Amino acid sequence: MMRQTIRSCGFLIMGWLLLTCLPAAVTAPASIAIDSNRILRLNGVPTFPIGFTGPPLPDARTPWGTSAYAELQTRGFVFQRSGPPPRKWGPEAEAALDRVLDQSAAAGIFVAITIPDLQTMSPGDAAKERELRRVVMKYREHPALAFWKAEDEPEWGRIPAARIQRYYDIVHELDPHHPVWLTQAPRGTVADLRTYNTAYDIGAIDIYPISYPPGTHTLLPNKNISMVGDYARQLQEITQGQKPFWMVLQICWSGVAKPGRTLRFPTFPEERYMTYQSIIAGARGLVYFGGNVPACLNEGDRALGWNWTFYQRVLKPVLDELKPDGPLYPALVAPDSKLPITLAGSSDVEYCVREAGDYLYILAAKREGPTVEVKFSGLPGAMASGAVLFEEPRTVGVSAGSFTDWFGPNEVHVYRFPRR
Repeated sequence: MMRQTIRSCGFLIMGWLLLTCLPAAVTAPASIAIDSNRILRLNGVPTFPIGFTGPPLPDARTPWGTSAYAELQTRGFVFQRSGPPPRKWGPEAEAALDRVLDQSAAAGIFVAITIPDLQTMSPGDAAKERELRRVVMKYREHPALAFWKAEDEPEWGRIPAARIQRYYDIVHELDPHHPVWLTQAPRGTVADLRTYNTAYDIGAIDIYPISYPPGTHTLLPNKNISMVGDYARQLQEITQGQKPFWMVLQICWSGVAKPGRTLRFPTFPEERYMTYQSIIAGARGLVYFGGNVPACLNEGDRALGWNWTFYQRVLKPVLDELKPDGPLYPALVAPDSKLPITLAGSSDVEYCVREAGDYLYILAAKREGPTVEVKFSGLPGAMASGAVLFEEPRTVGVSAGSFTDWFGPNEVHVYRFPRR
């Protein structure tokens, strides 16, 4: 069935305007809250976070010679997941994390701290609990800290929720100003994954649909890239509309990089579709995975330690559409609209409606299948036309509260209508 998620206005205009002027450095502790519409607020300002895992190294440079962190900061409220691999926490790893945090703060980006050795606990594990308390107390007021990362993919790893609950409880006891983020694998049932709901503030699922053969990352019947929306809808069910969620989307992953596999990356239209399908389905932030996977780097990128080729060709053009100073951003941080806008002519065009400031926005994306012409109805009667953002100078005309448009397979249209 067609998915319709409605968004409405009611956010602070000055908030997102301030976000467009994020300083080159962050010098004071950040407070991140989740409002009643499941929108994240950075020091009170509604935000749409963009995450990278793994990120460039602290001293990394872009191919054009600038700081890698400074480049990522141009995307808005940006964070990176950072911390040691399992069984590696110690003085050396702590010093490396200190460096990442300090250089992130200097560049104006944020960090989600992940320390796998401290993310699961058995009853009575006093030494691990003491160390977690020490770590939280040390970092909770660091200007670059944004999130605490919980155990990765615990359901797939068969780690009971009880073993990660203590991590969540301790973090929140000592640091109520930085949410806990938990990512699950594309495995398990809704009932299975709901058992973890008390152990995180922000949920996520990682899903990487681009491969040969297609769809090897999922066990579900849908092997097309629209599987991203299937998992986003699953997250809506898991969280029962009570928590925000992110989608972790593909740059590159082991399923296309291991020996015997065919290396394949998303194209710009594919990455754009996955990004917008996630937003339409309710994601309140996005994370892009695999920029640092060594087997996915060409010779030039290998020397720089990150996939700048993919960033320049595919990801940056997508993220340009989501920047805080762009025309779409007010809609990204707007709550649900109650306008009764409907769509006729296809069952596989997904859309959401948001109101922000002087505009009404409709974000729409079609799944696979034949090209179709659809009709949107229910717009306020005074509206006469709207812009199709990022397809300028194209517009659509509105008559009696309705307009029509065409959609090809995995095509996205973003409409903005001025209020009268």
